[in-house]
Amino acid sequence: MLKRLAAAFALALAASGAAAEDKPVLTVYTYESFVGDYGPGQALKKVFEATCGCTLAFASAEDGGALFAKLKLEGASTRADVVVGLDDNLMGEAEASGLFAPHGVSTQGLSLPAPWTDKTFVPFDWGYFAFVYDADKLKTPPASLADLVDDPKGPTIVIEDPRTSTPGLGLLAWMKAVYGDKAAEAWTKLKPRVVTVTKGWSEAYGLFLKGEADMVLSYSTSPAYHIGAEKKFNYHAAMFPEGHATQFEVAGLVATSKQPELGRRFLAFLLSDEAQALLPETNWMYPARTPAAGLPESFKAVPVPAKALISDPARLAADRRAWIDEWLAAMAK
Repeated sequence: MLKRLAAAFALALAASGAAAEDKPVLTVYTYESFVGDYGPGQALKKVFEATCGCTLAFASAEDGGALFAKLKLEGASTRADVVVGLDDNLMGEAEASGLFAPHGVSTQGLSLPAPWTDKTFVPFDWGYFAFVYDADKLKTPPASLADLVDDPKGPTIVIEDPRTSTPGLGLLAWMKAVYGDKAAEAWTKLKPRVVTVTKGWSEAYGLFLKGEADMVLSYSTSPAYHIGAEKKFNYHAAMFPEGHATQFEVAGLVATSKQPELGRRFLAFLLSDEAQALLPETNWMYPARTPAAGLPESFKAVPVPAKALISDPARLAADRRAWIDEWLAAMAK
C-alpha cells in the first residue's frame, strides 16, 4: 500500500510539473521602474496570470530609449513577445523598423487629450513632462520655461539623455516646440546649470531626492507619488505658461512573437478597467482610460498644465537624429 501511495504521489508531482511546464510563457520587455518594487509590473502580472493560463515573464532595460535600442540590436532573434514602455516620441521610428505587428485591439473610449488612431501601438498611460522641485528648498521656482532657461542664477537641474531615455527625448521635443530654430541657443544658456545627464528617469529622480540638484525633469504627476505614498506635500511640478510636452506610453506586439494571440490578449488587458485602475498609483501617470472608480485623491491634488504640447511621431522619426546632434553640440560648448 505504501509503495502504491508513493508511486501515485510521484505521478501526481510529475503531472503537476508537466502542467506547469506546458503553460505558455509571454515575455514582456519593459523599463526598470515598471517592474521595480513600487511599479505596476508585479500587480499586473498577478492579475493577468490568474486568467490567462500562462506565465508572464518580464525583462527590463533602464528606460524606454534603452529598451528600443535593445530590441533593435536583437532584431528577429529577440525573446520579446510584447514591449511595454516605448512612447509616442519613439513610435514613428519603431513602426518604421518593422519589428512590430498590428495590435488588433479596440482603442475606443480612451481618456487622452487627442484621439488615438495608431494601429501598431496601444497607449496604456500618459502624462505631462514637468520640472519637479522641493518647495522646502526652492522657495521661488521659475514661473516659465523662459525663466528656467534665461536666468544664469536659476535653479540647477538634472535631466535625462535623449539617446537612452524617453523623458530626455521628450525634453528635446518640448524645447523644439517652444523655441523652434532657437533651441540650440536655449540649450547653451541652460547648460551651465545642468548638474548631470543620466541614462534614465530612475537615476535622475534619485539624484534629485538626494539633493544633488534643485529640480529634475520628470512628470506633472510625480508629486502625486509623494502625496499618496509618503503623505508629503512639499514636492511640486513647476507650471509653465508656454505649455508642457505630453508623453503617451505605449505597448506593442513584436512581429516575431511566438505567442501573438496571447500577446494581443495582454495588450487588451492593459486597457481593461482592472489594469487601468492599478496604474495611477503604481506608475504615477494618468491612465489611458479613466477607471470606473475615477482617479485617486493623490491625483486630484496636483495641478494640470493649461496647455498640452503634443508631438508628431512622424516628425520625431524624421528629426530625432538632428535634434540629438544639436543638443550634443550645445552641451559640448
